[in-house]
Amino acid sequence: MKIHYYLGWFNDVFDEKLVRLLQEDITDRKSLVMISANPFLHEDEEVGATERSWLDQANIMFDEYHLIDYGVQKKEAQKLIQNASVIFLLGGYAVEQNGLLIEYELSDLIKKSKAVVMGTSAGAINMSAKWLFSKYTGCKVETNSIYEGIGLDNFSVLSHYDLENNITQIQDGLSPLLEEMNVYASNKDCAVRVKSDKIDILGNVYLISHSKIQKLDETL
Repeated sequence: MKIHYYLGWFNDVFDEKLVRLLQEDITDRKSLVMISANPFLHEDEEVGATERSWLDQANIMFDEYHLIDYGVQKKEAQKLIQNASVIFLLGGYAVEQNGLLIEYELSDLIKKSKAVVMGTSAGAINMSAKWLFSKYTGCKVETNSIYEGIGLDNFSVLSHYDLENNITQIQDGLSPLLEEMNVYASNKDCAVRVKSDKIDILGNVYLISHSKIQKLDETL
C-alpha cells in the first residue's frame, strides 16, 4: 500500500490530526532516511534538524537516522533507500535536490520502495510527476523550466507559496504544466496525503485544474 505525504512548511509542530495519521501509517520505525535539499552542505548539522524535530515532537522515533547528500557515496545512498522505513525529502532548494536524485539514481528506487514517503516544501515538489521552476512560483529566474520529479503520483505540487494573494500570477505561470496535469497548491501548515488511491487534505490546499482554481475541503 503506497502512502505519500506532500507537506507544506510547519513553523512550529505538526497538527494533531497529522500526528495521529502519521502514527497510524508509520508502523515500521527501523530506519528514517532523509534526502537533503542542500546536498553540498554535508557537514552542516542543521540540515534536516527542523524536519526531524517535527517527528520527534510527534513521538515518532526510529532506530536509525540517515541523511543522503553528496557526502554519502552513491551506492550507499541507494542501499539506504532500499532499506528505509520512511523516506523524507527535506525542504530547501528544489533544483539541487532534483540534481541529487538524478545523479544518484534514486527516483526509481523511491518509487519501488514500500516505505512511507514524505516531502516538505522542496521535497514535496520533487515528489511530483513534474514541477515548474518559474518566477511565478517564487523562484528567482527569468526563464521558466519544467522539471521531472520522482513521479510518485500523477500530479504536481506547488508547496510553501502564498497562493491566496497571487492567484492570477500562479495561473499564468503554471499554464504550460496545467495542460498536462493537475496542481495541488499549498502554503504552510498543510498536507496532501495519498494512501492507496485516496487523496486526503489537511489545511489550506487548492486544486488548480486547467483554468479553474478550487479550494479543497479538509478531509483529515
